[in-house]
Amino acid sequence: MPAKKRIKTQYPGVYYVESMAIGSNKPERIYYIMYRRDGKLVEEKAGRQYQDDMTPARASTLRGKKIEGAKQTNKEQRETIKAKKLAEEGRWTVDRLWEAYAAQREKTRAFESDLSRYKKYVKEPLGDKELKNLVPLDIDRLRIKLLKVKSPQTVKHILGIIKRLHHFAINKNLAPGLNFAIQMPRVDNQKTEDLSPEQLSSLLKAIEQSEHKIPGAMMKTALYTGMRRGEMFKLEWNDIDFERGFIFIREPKGGVSQKIPLNDAARQIFSTLPHSSKFVFPGRGGRQRTTVTREVNSIKSKAGLPEDFRPLHGLRHFYASLLASTGQVDMYTLQKLLTHKSAAMTQRYAHLRDETLKRASDLAGDIINQAINGKEKVVNIGKK
Repeated sequence: MPAKKRIKTQYPGVYYVESMAIGSNKPERIYYIMYRRDGKLVEEKAGRQYQDDMTPARASTLRGKKIEGAKQTNKEQRETIKAKKLAEEGRWTVDRLWEAYAAQREKTRAFESDLSRYKKYVKEPLGDKELKNLVPLDIDRLRIKLLKVKSPQTVKHILGIIKRLHHFAINKNLAPGLNFAIQMPRVDNQKTEDLSPEQLSSLLKAIEQSEHKIPGAMMKTALYTGMRRGEMFKLEWNDIDFERGFIFIREPKGGVSQKIPLNDAARQIFSTLPHSSKFVFPGRGGRQRTTVTREVNSIKSKAGLPEDFRPLHGLRHFYASLLASTGQVDMYTLQKLLTHKSAAMTQRYAHLRDETLKRASDLAGDIINQAINGKEKVVNIGKK
């Protein structure tokens, strides 16, 4: 294709060529400028007549700025953009760290929760920043804002994501981490629900009368085995060894699959359930259940239980509290029954066992005192 004719303008170093406007057959001028930079002749496009609203006067003004060095040449601009892009690619922002971290995480329910929390609460305020450039005030603002609408435990989970990204960046030698320790909100993890004999009786009656048979069976299973809600959702018939008397727990909260004893009460519950799905407590269409909140809250309400009583988690706590208060179950055994990852998680029930031991000790003292008092009476009678 022959070169297009250059047409000079009244402005020195400004010319144009004629072409067709983009997207139409309308003629259009494309303006160019010529100037010297560091002794070299530079010739570059200034802009199109219609698309860029370019005129000879504007092209001349642009040429003057480039001669003075106030504006980069087109080549310099391209190199600047390229350098900036490369620098951006080299920046380990919180977003980029999360992507790398998420890629190597196992896609469990816990990961899905972290992913949701990251997108909702971390990405917008911190995603485009680097950990090394964060200051305590950044985290303080986030924590204070979240505590206005979320529980301390939830805020702790959210801030925990940032802590994990900090350790991930350092352990993988990807980027510098935080220069300070994150202040976590204080969380009261010692809450354990309790039920009086009357409340327990009312609950069992409400379960029997409820139309929600599967959710009711889940509540009784939590009461008799201490299983978590998520563990019951995933429970399959193949996980129950009726012959040996064990329940296989898939991916418990602690991470490692475990088994717990199948007691007679739980065996009786399972014997009343239909085998309509591979799941023991199936959801719609026989698929794995994902929620049971509405049904169990309905049963709780009919039983007249306190508003803050957690229908499934509360029954798990009641199961643990009941065993601990007997004084016949040691903390290690209770830890295994609850599939706690560490003994520290089971210690919230230790005071119940301590109270039982104290009562036993007091009983021993009473018996000894009675024996002493009885002996004194015998001696006194003998003297008379």
